[in-house]
Order: sequence, then structure tokens, then C-alpha cells
Amino acid sequence: MGANNKIGSIASLWRYPVKSMMGEEIRSTIITDRGVLGDRAYALVDTETGRVVSAKNPRKWPDMFSYYSRYGETPQLGRNVPPVQITLPSGATINSAQSDSSDVLSKALGRNVRIEAQAAQSPTLEEYWPDLKELDHQDTVTDEKMPEGTFFDLAILHILTTSTINQLRQFYPQGRFESRRFRPNIVVNAGSGEPGFVENDWVGKTVRIGDEVRLEITEPCPRCVMTTLPQGDLPNDIGILKTAAQKNNAFVGVYASVVKGGMVHCDDEINLMT
Repeated sequence: MGANNKIGSIASLWRYPVKSMMGEEIRSTIITDRGVLGDRAYALVDTETGRVVSAKNPRKWPDMFSYYSRYGETPQLGRNVPPVQITLPSGATINSAQSDSSDVLSKALGRNVRIEAQAAQSPTLEEYWPDLKELDHQDTVTDEKMPEGTFFDLAILHILTTSTINQLRQFYPQGRFESRRFRPNIVVNAGSGEPGFVENDWVGKTVRIGDEVRLEITEPCPRCVMTTLPQGDLPNDIGILKTAAQKNNAFVGVYASVVKGGMVHCDDEINLMT
């Protein structure tokens, strides 16, 4: 086994039971080969197109971040994922197990949808690209493939450091840079506290969390229009994405795959294995 270099500790953990809805902050979780247990276990599917509903296309789905999802009971290994509770923008709450849940969501969203707990073999979504010259496309909608049989965008785990958030704040002080804009699973309290895109240097390496969990850092996480959308008290701000695009090729955080799963807790030490 190689040497370990402490790079920080877990500041917070997040799970998003329904894709593109607000999720829940948790104190501990099991990491499986599909990431955080119960993460993106559900999604809405547009019955007209068959595509997964995503806040990546806010022109069609402008209010997804006004919906909140959480589990009434904690997901357990080896068991079916429990029903999810969804709070609508009106404040009403529904349960995914109730017979009219898809009808209620369709009425609230103004388009026919159904809530699913099983992804299609080759799921797709629509992504709107805002008019920023730094992006691959401008002011257009593209069809994007998702990992086979999942409701994830590109990878199963997203890690973000406080160093990156602090760096972005320095570049664009008037912007409200907070980790929740970027919907990470694991927020790392970087040891030094200094600003910088430190996780860029982790790509291709393995991190150890606590005594058990090993994650391979696979690639930087490319950001999209979702980071600019209003969310709770965070305002709409295209400058969030523009800053990331200009200063770090539109990357914020990194993606990871699971080498060895296990339980993780807030404050667990994270080491870079060398």
C-alpha cells in the first residue's frame, strides 16, 4: 500500500433522491458501487418524449429546484429503495408510493410525467446551453446520453472542495458561490483552507475516506446551466457559470468511481493515496 497524504475531511454529505429536485443533507451514508445509497434512485420521465426530466433544460422544466425530495426512512443495503416524499412548490407533500403521484406531479409541472425508480437501458435527457462563448454550444438544446440504466448525468459520485468554492468567490465576489449550487455528494473541508482548484490534481488518483472507502477520481466535473438557476435564497446568476468557464474550463469539482465501498460520516478524514 502506498503512502497517504491528508487532504481534508468530510464537511457535508448530500443525497438527491429524485434527479433534478432538491435533496437532503445527511450525517452519514453507505457508499456502494452506485455511489451514495439512495442517490438519484428516482426520476421523472417525460411521457411524451421518454426522456428523463432534468433541470439542465430550464426552458422546459423551469421550476425543478422548487421541488424537494427526501426519504421518510433511510435506505438499507439489500432492500428495495423506500418511497420518497416530495414537497411541491405549493407546500403540499406527496409520497411516490401513492397511486396518483405521477398525476399530481404532472399537474404541478404542466406536462405529463411519471415517477420512475428504474431507469431505461439507454436513458437520455435534454440540456440547454446558455449563450456563453466559453461553452461548447451556445443558446441551443442538445440530447445527452446518461450512464446505462441510471439516473446520473455522467458519473455516480461528485466531490467538491471548500478550496474551489473559496477560489471562485475570489474571482467573482458578487456571486453567491455555495456548495449547494453544484449539487455535490461529498463536500471536502480542504486541510489548508487556501483557495485553489485543488481537486484538479486528484484526477487519476485514489482517495481513502476513513478506514474503509476507496474512490478513484476519474475526471473533472463539467458544469452547466443548472449552477446558475435560483435555488432557495440563491438568485439566478449566469456569472456563476461564466466565472467557472473563464477560470477553470467550466469545471467545478471532480467525479469519482467506487473502488471499495463502505460507511462514511461527516468529519471523516480523507487521504490521497500515493
